[in-house]
Amino acid sequence: MSVVDTSQLTSPIELFQRVEASFVRQGLMRHWGARLLRVEHGLCEVALPYSDKVAQQQGGFHGGAMGALADIAAGYAGLTVAPAGMEVTTVEYKINFLAAFHGGELRAVGRVLKGGKRLIITAADVKHVASDGKITDCAVMQQTLMPVPQTY
Repeated sequence: MSVVDTSQLTSPIELFQRVEASFVRQGLMRHWGARLLRVEHGLCEVALPYSDKVAQQQGGFHGGAMGALADIAAGYAGLTVAPAGMEVTTVEYKINFLAAFHGGELRAVGRVLKGGKRLIITAADVKHVASDGKITDCAVMQQTLMPVPQTY
């Protein structure tokens, strides 16, 4: 695997802080009430609670919200392998919606499939967590990221 190995360069706390510093700048995620749950080398997990802000006309989670959540989780997984001083931007992604849900929350786990200097390939699984704790597959996504200089 050609992933840039930042695990030797930063502690788990520093890795979380790096992702968190970028995540809190995401106005859309703040507006929707998303939470950063877990950050590890090559992995990121984000939660999104159900609300009218993320619902479509029939009351379920909007596909755009599911896609944005998958994009964020996989993107931040990619950031964990990007060199210091860099951010990542999405070049493209493809998502398959498996089922529609309302209530509860969505959880997206992004992971790096292959990292490199010019492109980072990631994937994300989105699951619905019902109020009774039942977990069901919701969507799967594959993404291509490009490292870009951090500008803040």
